[in-house]
Amino acid sequence: MLLFLLVVILIIAVTYILSYLVVKYVPLKYKWLINLILILISLFLGYKIYNSVYEPVRFNKIKVKRYQKVVDRLKDIRISELAHREVTGDYTGSFDSLVKFIDTAKFVITQQRDSSFKYFDKAYGIEKEKDTVLIDTLGFASVKDSLFKNDNRYKDMMWVPIPGREKQVKFELKHGYIKKSNVKIPVFMARVDKAEILYDQPEDLVKQEKNIRSTKEINGPYIQVGSLDEVDDSGNWPKLYDIGDDNK
Repeated sequence: MLLFLLVVILIIAVTYILSYLVVKYVPLKYKWLINLILILISLFLGYKIYNSVYEPVRFNKIKVKRYQKVVDRLKDIRISELAHREVTGDYTGSFDSLVKFIDTAKFVITQQRDSSFKYFDKAYGIEKEKDTVLIDTLGFASVKDSLFKNDNRYKDMMWVPIPGREKQVKFELKHGYIKKSNVKIPVFMARVDKAEILYDQPEDLVKQEKNIRSTKEINGPYIQVGSLDEVDDSGNWPKLYDIGDDNK
């Protein structure tokens, strides 16, 4: 903002100086030409000033709109990976495997109930009763129907939704393990570079966006869900991008 004000002050000063020189030193018969040139310069500078103010506003609107579509797709990847772990005990780093899993896998529907049984305590020579929990299998439910109902959007979840871009960009998907207390815990990560999403936007604004640090923005160079460095299946986006999820 300070730079913008300095530019405006400089333009006003230059315009004033040029006007003074025209009045004092330019012959009357040439003043119309000089005036025309000054008008054209003023229009050009006015356009540049307007563009410098409006361009970041326009960039932000495009950014938020595109990011929302990307976040929505990353949410689909997350729920698919979580289902994969629930059923198989692990995540996957392959979109082909993930799609095939959704097409074919089933959740086990169970019911827990309290129960008890009697056993003979040899130490006391008597029968005792012990409480336990029984898990009954009630049936099975399709993962596809449970997560996506009649929607087949999961088949395209590997592709980053970028309007107007001819070449498709694929999300980076990886999985691995973290050791905690000698226990291997599976983790996954899916992400895309912001520059891919903002491929047609001004380079200086994209560079600023990749270095952004704010509680109200998506920080860093990537939009990401999950992590390979810690046990975390959340996304790096703020709550702004989760508005309306409860109504879906």
